Amino acid sequence: MNSNHDTNADFLVHIEPITTEDAEGLVQGYKEYGTSWKRRGGVGAYMMLVRKIDRIERAADINSWDIFKCIEEDERAEGIIDDIRDLRRYLTLVEAEMRARGHKSASTTHRDNIERQKK
Repeated sequence: MNSNHDTNADFLVHIEPITTEDAEGLVQGYKEYGTSWKRRGGVGAYMMLVRKIDRIERAADINSWDIFKCIEEDERAEGIIDDIRDLRRYLTLVEAEMRARGHKSASTTHRDNIERQKK
């Protein structure tokens, strides 16, 4: 275990570019595939999420549940990092769909943002 990596906050500078790439990728994906991700309703959307979770879980199990090790050992662009990216984007689609439907809990601000606004 590398304690320098465990305690530094270097990852924070990557959050905004990741979310921007996700937003751009989701818009492009919509142009190419439309709403196919939700064609089979909520059960189909759930199964789409679970397939990605299953792949991530399998890779983590092989690597003693160390997700960082999984990524370091699988250098392929279409490897485990791709599954992580896909899952993050699919989760965003689910939340966006529920906001579009006007669901109250999906339309509220995340608790971390609320706490920051109080300060």
